[in-house]
Amino acid sequence: MHSLKRVLSTPAADALIDRLRAEHGELMFHQSGGCCDGSQPMCFEKGDFRVGASDVWVGTIHGCDFFMNADQFEYWQYTQLTIDVTPGRGSSFSLEIPLGLRFVVKSRMFSMEEMASLQPVQSGEEYLESVG
Repeated sequence: MHSLKRVLSTPAADALIDRLRAEHGELMFHQSGGCCDGSQPMCFEKGDFRVGASDVWVGTIHGCDFFMNADQFEYWQYTQLTIDVTPGRGSSFSLEIPLGLRFVVKSRMFSMEEMASLQPVQSGEEYLESVG
């Protein structure tokens, strides 16, 4: 059974997601392979970021799909990501930036035993087709 999640969120991140969802509706996340602020997790209104063949679906956090650039996933496939919030303004297009907050990612390596029970990933396009 695939019970171990690849991506989690903290209570602070969940609270911010709730706040953003109340204002913007359904949300999605994308972790790009960019440099500087481009490598932070970014929150968008669902559908505002075009997921393509170079992206993978890695799970959900607080009811939001979480995608990652496939090249970035190659590096992070052995880690569990935890999405948190920190004060400060990033320079991305993520929805929380005008609030003076930004999502950040923290990671830890999976054990060999955990690797065997990981939630599977899908290409972003395949995932979107499967959920309609």
